[in-house]
Amino acid sequence: MKAFAALYAALDETTRTGEKVDALARYFAAVPPEDAAWAVHFLVGRRPKRLVGARRLVEWAMEATGVPEWLFAECYDAVGDLAETIALLLPPSGASSPLPLHAWVERLLSLRGEDEAAQRAELLRAWTELDGPQAYVWNKLITGSFRVGVSQKLVVRALARVGDVDEAAVAHRLMGAWDPTPEFFLRLLGADTRDADVSRPYPFFLAYPLEAEPHTLGEAGEWQVEWKWDGIRAQVIRRRGQTFIWSRGEELITERFPELAQAASLLPDGTVLDGEIMPWRDGHPLPFAQLQRRIGRKLLGPKILAEVPVVLLAYDLLETGGEDVRDRPLAWRRAALETLLASTPTAGRFLPSPLAPVEGWDGVRAAFGEARARRAEGLMLKRAESPYRVGRRRGDWWKWKVEPFTVDAVLIYAQRGSGRRASLYTDYTFAVWRDGELVPFAKAYSGLTDEEIRRVDAFVRRNTVERYGPVRAVKPELVFELGFEGIQRSPRHRSGVAVRFPRMLRWRTDKRPENADSLETILAMLDG
Repeated sequence: MKAFAALYAALDETTRTGEKVDALARYFAAVPPEDAAWAVHFLVGRRPKRLVGARRLVEWAMEATGVPEWLFAECYDAVGDLAETIALLLPPSGASSPLPLHAWVERLLSLRGEDEAAQRAELLRAWTELDGPQAYVWNKLITGSFRVGVSQKLVVRALARVGDVDEAAVAHRLMGAWDPTPEFFLRLLGADTRDADVSRPYPFFLAYPLEAEPHTLGEAGEWQVEWKWDGIRAQVIRRRGQTFIWSRGEELITERFPELAQAASLLPDGTVLDGEIMPWRDGHPLPFAQLQRRIGRKLLGPKILAEVPVVLLAYDLLETGGEDVRDRPLAWRRAALETLLASTPTAGRFLPSPLAPVEGWDGVRAAFGEARARRAEGLMLKRAESPYRVGRRRGDWWKWKVEPFTVDAVLIYAQRGSGRRASLYTDYTFAVWRDGELVPFAKAYSGLTDEEIRRVDAFVRRNTVERYGPVRAVKPELVFELGFEGIQRSPRHRSGVAVRFPRMLRWRTDKRPENADSLETILAMLDG
């Protein structure tokens, strides 16, 4: 536990990628596989569900610290993170646990199913055995909020260095379902890279935003041009008579899309498709919000399946006949994909992602101008000779997105953020005008510089007019330009509309609140 807490601190204290990878590599090389496996589990974002309710945790923390409820609440309000608040308030234990990480994880998991008295006794005992940094990490694990500034890509890089194995092989082994056992960790570093279990997806290849005019990429004939869709990126796997559908977030979503699973049963064994799950009717996409209606339901009845039918717009063929073909050129993979889908009766559930019919870069620009009318986000430009790589790499795949919708809106509510922003008001609610009244329209928390965030935070503190729990209503004085990707009508929202991916583009210090946009302006975008 001491080594893991030191690793957490080292990762949290630097923003330099090289230093993070060095710290990870030193840790993985020094600790036993039992600890390393759990460290990988937590560092790539997998964590146990919260095993102790927040209310109980607060009660026992107040008991351990002797802090009254009002003072604990004030401290929590200032810190913004429950795990850190408890760690800061705990009296120095004078101890530093020599137990390894895996032993502490076993103690953590043993809380599941225990009665309240047993959980209380274990937590109070644990806090007396841990020093400050250890207690902080332990609390993070208990609350299910363990996060640190490191990406899975950096973990992969460190593991590849320690095991002297290709990064792509490590990334592949981390995909899908696995248990954090010593055996699994040793397989992660294994030199034989031919392993792949029946359900495991491949790491997704991700595109970079286009950084210059498309003609700077060379000859247009060297590129495949597709429409960029707004759905759920997924891989459909058919191996050994079984079907698995994985999202890009490494979530197994087979049961969420039974019609795709049924159609996939007709694919040849040893097939892996990469594509976008889209709500689709009569040859056209439906708004993403329709897909969200399905995602949010535990049970999918005939009514919702009929109202929101889905297809997989297949981008790529990653495996055929059980052979990994990612190193083949895209042009070969695309031709094989079209042949496969043309010869497989999948009832229209698997469709090749439509290519934009273009001739030269002028044709590409013309197609780009049609994207919004086609309900697409823009274009994907893929080099015809490119292999299917791992992660986000520059050079072969570019995404060219249409400019977002924009609107000037007024800040009316603010709430504190999380993590490093836990002490600052960074999460905002914005409103537009309707009949002389400001109507909540969208929430956003990204787009401002650190300096702008501090200035808005100071404004919120000086201009709070109402408090609703953690939310602060503020004087409607600040105007911001918001950008968003999509918009549709929504009876669930007071404004009557819902937007997709709202973010702050700039602080309009040149505008007064009465100059902000109206709901009619937004509805005109929708109708247009």
